[in-house]
Amino acid sequence: MTPIADCPVVVLDANVLFPFRTRDILLRFHHAGLLQARWTERILDEWTRSLLARKPHLEGSIRSQRRAMDEHFDDALVSGYEPLVEALDLPDADDRHVLAAAIRCGAGYIVTNNLADFPEEVLTRFDIGAMSADAFLSQTVELYASEALAVLRALRAHYRNPPFTPSGFVLDLTAKGLPRLAALAERHRELL
Repeated sequence: MTPIADCPVVVLDANVLFPFRTRDILLRFHHAGLLQARWTERILDEWTRSLLARKPHLEGSIRSQRRAMDEHFDDALVSGYEPLVEALDLPDADDRHVLAAAIRCGAGYIVTNNLADFPEEVLTRFDIGAMSADAFLSQTVELYASEALAVLRALRAHYRNPPFTPSGFVLDLTAKGLPRLAALAERHRELL
């Protein structure tokens, strides 16, 4: 699908790639042209390690998902950010690579669930904001309601194990840590 003219470039932190439902929605919004997702090999490595540590019995599936992301999202990979890392100052030095990638690719946002690690006073110097996945996805639905709801409708229909009614899908979004998105979906349940 052709991207919406003003769709934002966003760097997805590893912690928003970790939960399957959140990752699935973010990547489907990317494919629908509602956002331009970006990440680095280091972010993908962190996501993969974290997932393997918690779910080692799913190693085959996790490795397959990683290969699919490498294959189907080749435009998402940011490189050349490494020289910027050392000059950046964040509360957690291990997060400097995420900000460096955002600067390198001209991202408007870092989508992360660790907002305290990306203080506004640091990010504003680079004209970058940080938002939780729930806040970012909700904002996207508010800005591009018909397109975003169509993606959510297709996603709900895609899930078959278990299948979701519109109400069940809304409940699942809440349970998966996306309460703001769930509230918006509930308001438009007839479109799901």
